Amino acid sequence: MESSTAAQRRIQAINDHLLRPPPADDHSLLLQSNPTASSLPQSQQYSVVLPERLNTGKWNVHRSARSPRDLVARFKDHPEIQTLHDNFVHAAEVYGDYKYLGTRVRDDGTVGEYTWMTFGEAATAREAIGSGLRYHGIKQGACVGLYFINRPEWVIVDNACSAYSFVSVPLYDTLGPDAVKYIVSHADVQAIFCVPQTLNSILSFVSEIPTVKLIVVVGGVEKYLPALPSTTELKVLSYAKLLGEGRSNLQPFSPPKPDDVATICYTSGTTGTPKGAVLTHANFIASAAGFSTIHKFSSSDIHISYLPLAHIYERVNQVLCVYYGCGVGFYQGDNLKLVDDLAVLRPTIFLSVPRLYNRIYDGIINAVNSSGFLKERLFKAALNSKKSAIMSGRNPSPMWDRLVFNKIKAKLGGRVRFMGSGASPLSADVLDFLRVCFGGTVLEGYGLTETTSISCLMDDGDTLSGHVGSPNPACEIKLVDVPEMNYTSDDQPHPRGEICIRGPTIFRGYYKDEVQTREVIDDDGWLHTGDIGLWLPGGRLKIIDRKKNIFKLAQGEYIAPEKIENVYAKSRFVAQCFIYGDSFNSSLVAVVAVDPDVLRAWAASMGIKYDDLGELCNDPRTRAAVLADMDTTGREAQLRGFEFAKAVTLVPEPFTMENDLLTPTFKIKRPQAKTYFSKAISNMYAELATSNPTSKL
Repeated sequence: MESSTAAQRRIQAINDHLLRPPPADDHSLLLQSNPTASSLPQSQQYSVVLPERLNTGKWNVHRSARSPRDLVARFKDHPEIQTLHDNFVHAAEVYGDYKYLGTRVRDDGTVGEYTWMTFGEAATAREAIGSGLRYHGIKQGACVGLYFINRPEWVIVDNACSAYSFVSVPLYDTLGPDAVKYIVSHADVQAIFCVPQTLNSILSFVSEIPTVKLIVVVGGVEKYLPALPSTTELKVLSYAKLLGEGRSNLQPFSPPKPDDVATICYTSGTTGTPKGAVLTHANFIASAAGFSTIHKFSSSDIHISYLPLAHIYERVNQVLCVYYGCGVGFYQGDNLKLVDDLAVLRPTIFLSVPRLYNRIYDGIINAVNSSGFLKERLFKAALNSKKSAIMSGRNPSPMWDRLVFNKIKAKLGGRVRFMGSGASPLSADVLDFLRVCFGGTVLEGYGLTETTSISCLMDDGDTLSGHVGSPNPACEIKLVDVPEMNYTSDDQPHPRGEICIRGPTIFRGYYKDEVQTREVIDDDGWLHTGDIGLWLPGGRLKIIDRKKNIFKLAQGEYIAPEKIENVYAKSRFVAQCFIYGDSFNSSLVAVVAVDPDVLRAWAASMGIKYDDLGELCNDPRTRAAVLADMDTTGREAQLRGFEFAKAVTLVPEPFTMENDLLTPTFKIKRPQAKTYFSKAISNMYAELATSNPTSKL
């Protein structure tokens, strides 16, 4: 803890960023930036800079200019909301008759118009589900698994967990075939909510996990549920039956405390074993409250829920919708039919990821390019004129919307006023394009499961793209030097380093894993993200690299390249392998140093003539054969679809310490390999883009 003197110095340092308040009778804005307080240009200051320790060190900690004195921990207008339970109670009282959860899918599986459950009706269902769990012996603090895609029941169960102090644990398949079994066992899950499609998967392993007492089948019909042996204590029942039992045996709420665990979200681990991020009620409230100081929704807004509720991004979206009383319409469960859902729901809030925005961008561009000369010229004129107006702060002519852009807006229902992007970087060109075509507010943000989603967010009115904005007012951010990658705070023109985050949004740690927790949270409470960033003028953060070997593809899937390289090393052609991917592409590519003897023997068997090994490596037939063998090896090792390399470059010379591609312990130097093979990497992605126009997605 800081001494009182040090605390006073810290307050003074913050005050130095602020102009003195005007006289009491002057009701102008109280908080204004002081251009003399920081070395950064202050024509438009989005974050302010503070010293981490006031007696030593550089001024390197950034806080939002919206709240430099205190990190936001609660909603400004409702500080009494301290937990997710409080948040829902507030919504049920204020918005009781407003529509809350909407679905197009009827009980018989057919699809029609959206039907809605109000906040009041959801509150009644929440109480019944929580009471039903208590009726079956599930006690406060128990973990409850949710193993199905987005639908109203997911949110009701999650709200019931908050009301009765259960811990929700999302379950999903994309972490690997054995991930669900591992998570259920690791988290000591006692009850699992599933759908008929996932029931058999659970029954295949549940007998090995004695903690599981109850399986509830959402959409299941009681008479068709499997009968279990009378010797087992496990019960399987339908959601409808649990709802009825709860209504007949209502139990009082067991409200959680702010520091109680709300959820355990499992994410990819570097070893392939999922790790559970422990998030508290206070974490969620702080994250949402910080967002609310930057942008506000209203009870007339409609959000479409299709991003996985198992991920933190959509979970925090739900918290915001509850706070503001927004309606939440669920997609019908098929991404290929999302456009149809959008047309029927006509949402005002559309939150997505770069992969989908890139598809929208490519779809519009392809349609324009094939529309004919006159329409193409009209579109380009409209695009350039409206973009110029937006960038200069002027109101664009409504003529362009009538002539061109209203037809494009209709693809998302015609009413979207707020678009947000997260999970991986969105290119500046695509973000600017979305602003022009759809109007309204288009913001990009940055966050992790460990930071309860939102750590940075662009400000309304900030027309510069290619960055993720300034810190969420609920956290502070600093960049730490990474000398081995030549990133330092002294870099010109912008300071660079590993992004570290601290504040009330930071998770408690990884469940039952003190070692990995200590690896990411230091003694001063800073979460080391492994992402490399730089500070742009005005205190806006730009993500430029990864420190750790694990990285994320455009669709948000995490990749551990060393694991994949070890698999491909088993291919007979492969002596060494370098796997590359990034968050702007959805596919991996590989550079393979070939085994020359094996390759020559294969060429002889195929009757292929060549002058030297380099020529043989460049032969398309050779590359196709090596990639096919790598695919076979990958399937045998049960690599997941996104872990397969989609293109390969063959090189005759090995990776060595002499060519600076290996460390003394024979590990690949990834930054150096990326630079060394940059032309080959670019060529492979160009080939993929030509053969498959959606490969960038």
